[in-house]
Order: sequence, then C-alpha cells, then structure tokens
Amino acid sequence: MSSTDTLTASQPSTNTQGLDATTHANIHDKLARALGIKTAQVNAFVKLYDEGATVPFIARYRKEKTQNLDDAQLRALEKSLNYERDMATRRLKITELLSTQGNLTDELQTRIDNATSKLELEDIYLPYRPRRRSPAAKARAAGLDVAAQAVLTQEITPTDALADYQAPSSISDDSGNEIEVDFSDIEKQLAGVQAIIVDEWTQALDLLDGLRNGFAKTASIVSSVASDEKREVGEKFKDYFEHSESLARLPNHRLLAMLRGRQENVLGLKIEGEDAPFIEKIISHFDIDSKAPAERREFLAEAASSLWKDKWRPHIEHRLLTEKRLTAEADAIDVFANNLQHLLMSAPAGRKVILGVDPGIRHGVKMAIVDAQGHVMLDSEDKPVVATVYPFAPDNKMIEAKKVIDELLSTYNVDLVAIGNGTASRETDAMVKEILAANDALKAKAVIVNESGASVYSASELASDELANLDVSVRGAVSIARRLQDPLSELVKVDPKAIGVGQYQHDVNQSQLADSLDKVTQDSVNAVGVDVNTASPAILAHIAGLNRNVAQQIVTYRKEHGAFDSREALKNVPRLGAKTFEQAAGFLRIHDGSNPLDATGVHPESYALVDSLLAQTGKALPEVLGNDGVLNTIDTTALAANDDNISVKAIIEELAKPARDPRPEFKTANFREDVNSIKDLEEGMQLEGVVTNVTAFGCFVDVGVHQDGLVHISQMANDFVADPMNRVKPGDIISVRVISIDEKRGRIGFSMKPESEKPARPAAKPTAASTGNDDKASRPRSHANSNRASSNRPAADKRPAKPRSNRQDKDNANNRSKAPRADKAETPSKMGTLGALLQEAGVTKTKK
Repeated sequence: MSSTDTLTASQPSTNTQGLDATTHANIHDKLARALGIKTAQVNAFVKLYDEGATVPFIARYRKEKTQNLDDAQLRALEKSLNYERDMATRRLKITELLSTQGNLTDELQTRIDNATSKLELEDIYLPYRPRRRSPAAKARAAGLDVAAQAVLTQEITPTDALADYQAPSSISDDSGNEIEVDFSDIEKQLAGVQAIIVDEWTQALDLLDGLRNGFAKTASIVSSVASDEKREVGEKFKDYFEHSESLARLPNHRLLAMLRGRQENVLGLKIEGEDAPFIEKIISHFDIDSKAPAERREFLAEAASSLWKDKWRPHIEHRLLTEKRLTAEADAIDVFANNLQHLLMSAPAGRKVILGVDPGIRHGVKMAIVDAQGHVMLDSEDKPVVATVYPFAPDNKMIEAKKVIDELLSTYNVDLVAIGNGTASRETDAMVKEILAANDALKAKAVIVNESGASVYSASELASDELANLDVSVRGAVSIARRLQDPLSELVKVDPKAIGVGQYQHDVNQSQLADSLDKVTQDSVNAVGVDVNTASPAILAHIAGLNRNVAQQIVTYRKEHGAFDSREALKNVPRLGAKTFEQAAGFLRIHDGSNPLDATGVHPESYALVDSLLAQTGKALPEVLGNDGVLNTIDTTALAANDDNISVKAIIEELAKPARDPRPEFKTANFREDVNSIKDLEEGMQLEGVVTNVTAFGCFVDVGVHQDGLVHISQMANDFVADPMNRVKPGDIISVRVISIDEKRGRIGFSMKPESEKPARPAAKPTAASTGNDDKASRPRSHANSNRASSNRPAADKRPAKPRSNRQDKDNANNRSKAPRADKAETPSKMGTLGALLQEAGVTKTKK
C-alpha cells in the first residue's frame, strides 16, 4: 500500500460484493506478505471481522483462531484489508469502463493490476475519462481527427492536411447535444488538430511515469507572501514570505505549515522546475526531430510543448503535492493517535477522595470534592460540596480562602488535591501547599493536573446530564478531580481534538482523524475494562460491540433497576442482543456481584471451562483468584478451550491477575517551588517535568511555568534519535536542563543530555529555523497546557534540506535554528562550550 493513500485505508469497505473468491484470496496473500504474517491468520481475521467481530474482541478472545495476533497487528490488518478491498473494487470498475469503451489492452490491464495506490489507478484511467466539452472532444466532433492522423502518420504539412476540411454547420457530442464551437478559420482548425494529437499522446503512460519521476527529483516548492497587506496579519508565517526548498525533501510538518498559510490567504504556493529537459524527452519519445517537412516538425514540437506545459506538468505538480500532503496528513494523524493513546493510558490515582481545583484570578478559584467513586460529595444538607474563593488580586482574600480550603480538606478527609494547570495554577499550588504545611493533620497531597478540554466538557450536553445541579463554572473542577482519579474515564468525555496533543490537527482530513482517534480510544478503553455500574455513557460507548444508543440504554436501565448483579443481567437491556453481548461482555466488569468471574477479564463463554479447572483444585473460585500456587498445579493437558476460541493458558493468566490494569503506577512530578514562571528560569537549571506532547522534531515538557518548553530531537540524547516517540511518551516524568530562554516570545529550550557529557559529534553549521505555530495543531501544544501556551510554538525538524549556499530551512512561525545531521557535522568556531550547545540545539542565546 502506498504511503500516500494511508489516510483512506482506515475507512470501512462498503462494496466488496463484486469481488470474486480469487480476488479475495489474492488480497489475503498480499496482506500476509506485507504484514509478515501467515495467510491463515489473515483468513481467520477476515472471517471473524466480516461476521461483525471487533478488533478488541478478536485480540482478546479469539487469539487461538488468529494465532496470537495482537491488537496493533489486527488494527494494521483491518486498515490494509479495507484499503485493498476498495482498491480491488475500483480496479474492477475501471476495467469495466475501459472495456466498454473498447480501450482496454493487455498493457493497460497489467498496469491496472499492478497499481499500488488509488492515485495511480486514477492516473491510468485519466486519459480515457470521457470529456465531452474538452478541446480535443470538440475537435473530434467537428471531424478534425482525419487531419490529425494525417499529420501524425504522413509527411504532410498541417495546412495541407486541412486542405479538404469543411467545417460543419452544427456540431453535436456523442449524446446528441449541440456544441457551440467555431472551426471556421485555419488557425482554429490547426488548434483543434493539435488538441487531438496532444490528447492521443497523453495515453503514453510509460513516458508520463518517467517524466513524473524525473520532475519529482528536481522540483522545488516556493512560497511567498500573498500581498503586502498580509505581512502584518500573517506575521506567524513570515519565514515563508520568501522561501524555497526541494519538494522531495520537504518535511511533513513544514508542508502542513505552508498549506495552512495558503488556506489563510497569507501565502501563495507554487512548484518550480525546468521545462526544457522534459519537453525534449517528449520530442525524443515521439521521434519528432525526424519528422518532415519542417512545418510538420515544428507543429508537432509545439504539440509536445503543449502536452508538457498545459497537460502533464500541471497534473504532475498536483499529484506530487497531493502525495506529499497525504503522507504529511498520515504522519500527523499517527502522531496525534500515539500521543492520545499514551495520554488515555496514563496512570490513574485510583479510588481516592479528591478536591478538584480550577484556578482563576478575577473569577475566583472554583473547587469541588469527589468521592472514591467519582461522584460529587454531598454535605449534611445533601448539597454538593463546592466552593469558590478569591485569594488573588483584585480581591486578595487569601486568609479567607485558606480557611475555606483547610476546612474542606479536614472535613472530608481529602487524599489528593487536583489543581488545573491553567491561569494562576502555580499560585494556587503554592497556596495549597502552605495550607498543608501549616496543618499536620491533613494527609492530602497537591498534584498539578492537565485541564485541557475541561471547559469543553463543562459546557457539553453530557456534563449537563451528569452534573445538572452544578453551575457550569464549577463543573470544570469536578472534571479536573476525576482526571486525576481516572484519566481514561474522564478524557473520553472530551473531543480528542480539544485535548491538545495533536500536530496540525485542523489541517488534516477530519473524518480520517476522527476514525483513527476513535480506534485508539476504543483500544484503550477495552484494554482497561469498564465497571458497568459506575461507567458513563461516554466510556461505555467505546466498549467493543456497543454504540452510543446501547450505552445510553445500559445507563438508563441501571438507573431504573439498580446496579447490575451479573453480566447475564445485561441481556435484559433493550437493544443489547446476543452478538452485542458476545462482543462486549468480557470488557464489562461487575464488582461485588453474584459471580466473582464477572469482575475479571474472563469471558462468560469460558465460565464452564473455569468450572472444569476449579474441579481439579477442589477449591472455590475466591480461593483460586490471584493464587499462583494453586493455579500452577492445574493439569491443562486434558482440557481444551471452548471451540478453540481462547486458550486455557490465557484463562489461567487472567485468574492469576484478575482484571489487571495495564496502566502504569501513579506518580507525579516534583516541580521546583522557586520556579513558577518563565521569569524564574535561568540557563543551566536542572528541572523535573512532565512530557506533554511528542512530535517528529522533539517533545514538549511542562516544568510548571505556564509555558511548555521544547526538547529538540537533537537534545534528547547524545546518540542519534530517529523518532522521539521511541525515547519519551506523553505523561513521562523526565529531568531537563534549561539551555535557552526567550521570555518575549514565550519560548524555552530544554536538553535531556547530561551536562557533563559532550555531544557524540561536533555540531554543524546551523540552518535557520524550522518551527510550527498558530494553534494547537501546528504548535503541538501540551495537553497539560492548553490555556497557557503562547501563540507561537516551535515545530523544528531534524532533517535539513540539501545543503546549498545561504540555504535556509524555515518553518511557518519562528527563526529558531534546527539541529544538523550528525554525520555532516562541523566543529563550530569562535564559540564557547555553552554557545556550541545552544547552536547544536538550534536556538540562539537570549541576551538579558
């Protein structure tokens, strides 16, 4: 599958009925080779998938059938299967169209069969696509084809070829519709003949392939400011006001930045490249130089020039840019999906009583307490435990605020204080820590929590339903508390695009992005499992087999009939049929129910098998759960899984660690108390921080100063880093060193390299900035920082363009130099150790 079409691959195939068994078998064999698995594994997956089984269900409960394919392999297989089916359907359609036209040849059929992308398929069909109003079609309808063939095959001048031509009084297309066209004079007739020749030459697909490949290697993309009026309003794109670089080596994020500038009418984009060499190749291919007489030769040379300039070059430019854009979008979607997965799977604090705090200055600090189950606590009068205090300017009611918070912490035995990381976050954190230090009886601990998207949730219909008795302004505090308690359960209530871990998220195909993020969310939710008696409709909707309607039906039934006592009781829920139950039951947990297995990941279809295992031990299920000693004594040789669906080994592993949470252990970063804003930073400071976003050019880190800093890919390690995602993940707690501060533009440069170690290779002469900007999409902002990030964020790239004199490698926002390739490094001259480090990092030391 071509990387340029990966964006369309994840969409479900909607038409496979026209494909025969041989085509399906060929697709399966191709997928097996591409993914490095067995055809039998592909066949097993396809059978289950076409029967309506979901990827999480197949990965967890049909391992025996797919021979242990994991969820990542199954997702790749699902994506490729749908893509190849769509390709096969389009191949069949194009073949039928060409055959009907009488244009299908063995060569064309071979090309169609060997096409690897949808773009390539459409290119094959393009010359044969009916164009009733094209110049060539009009000329043919006017009877000029005879003269055109004469010019192509006979030693005759174009004028002589038209000597006997008589323009018809009226011209109609093949549908009988009259065409308004004038071929009354010789110049128009010659133009019509040339249009027919050019149209016929467009079928030389081998020649087109060669020209496209040659042009792709030498073409450059050029951007310029659309007009002088745009210079000020388009300041964030100023590095692209006069910019040119190789299209083939253009980094993905930089292309998306340029396209953003064009979309906002700030930039103009064009592809630059030579014409003469490619026109010469067309002339050579059709042996035009040998044609006689001279007038005919010149006429055909003009046709060759027209073929290139008017037909093929615009088409090639469009295809190359489309391929680059699709690849860039696919990369951006992958970055977003990876970041979202790690964010959703971040460590939960667990069942703790938490005071959620939504900091603010003028509008006060909003607070709410949630109990261990995530419900808003009620006071003695059955009123929600919420409060608003005004410790900061202009009210400055600090003493009163501390008293209220101290009373809340003491009265409700709060375990953790979750403080949103927005405006006044560090000031609120300092205030809470003073309260805790002054009262030894308080056991709570303050934690800074990502609040991105909390305001979106607060104003949502879901929040109105869940927290109908709370003011919108207080709902954010509840969400912040729940995010600390269980990030997954709370974040699924927010549109992933509002969480702020994407890269150019608003510039990519939105349906493809939504599909990718939905799959990531579904995989994460099913990997953890859901307590069906406490879960919201938002998280239930992501359980395998369920949708929003069924999820709401479960919650409605729970409200009317009370908590579910068993998984079996789920069958009473309206619209939850047998197939849905099969897909969902294993991921739905029921704690303290009638059957302890309902709280595990064992599927109800295997309960009888568990009974067989227990019979060997002579013990009751509660005695066996989590008891490795007993489980290891079971003889499994005589037992088989139900219908070969799941192995006995997998069941025993689940019984040994029932409902094991795959998320990491909860821990928090320790921000320095003397560092609360960018003004407190100094170069050389060693700080602990949280990775908030990972991009292709580095990662962003929150150290508690209301502005994430960038660890450029060149500063992540002394050895070569191919992909930052291989080194860090969102939510990781890491140690960084401050290497640059630009307070005016709100930029901070960090390094993860140990200060005592020297770079593995000397730094090269830096190129100019490679940065992204303008919103959460282009400046991959921290998911922990959506309310406090600056208007410009770096988006540098490791890979410079091919060196040329005075060549600058820029991005659409800023002038921060990027890191050079290690293998082309040079020792910097006349620069101290710190200066060299800054140069290698791609930043300029700020003068104080």
